[in-house]
Amino acid sequence: MGKGKPDVLQGTLDLLILKTLARGKQHGYGIAVHIQTVTNDALRVEEGSLYPALHRIEQDGWIRAEWGLSGNKRKAKFYKITAAGRRQLALEEKKWEHLTSAVSTMLRFA
Repeated sequence: MGKGKPDVLQGTLDLLILKTLARGKQHGYGIAVHIQTVTNDALRVEEGSLYPALHRIEQDGWIRAEWGLSGNKRKAKFYKITAAGRRQLALEEKKWEHLTSAVSTMLRFA
């Protein structure tokens, strides 16, 4: 953690990456910015977590990468969700809903 903002919880990064890429292809920095922006700066994904996760889920076949030019004309690797990634996203969303429901129940009744 740094600068008083929480880092992304272990196990949720795949979900956040896949959800971001479900909107369309994006380079790594763009994924991190999107997550931070959409969560109103509540979540931040550091490079040291993001790029290993992108590599791992690319190896799993959930995303595909290709080189292109970023908005500032620099060479960047762009990631796109695959059909297998969309199926995994649906599973991850269900797992997340189950987890958050269980935590909410615990907080109400414990």
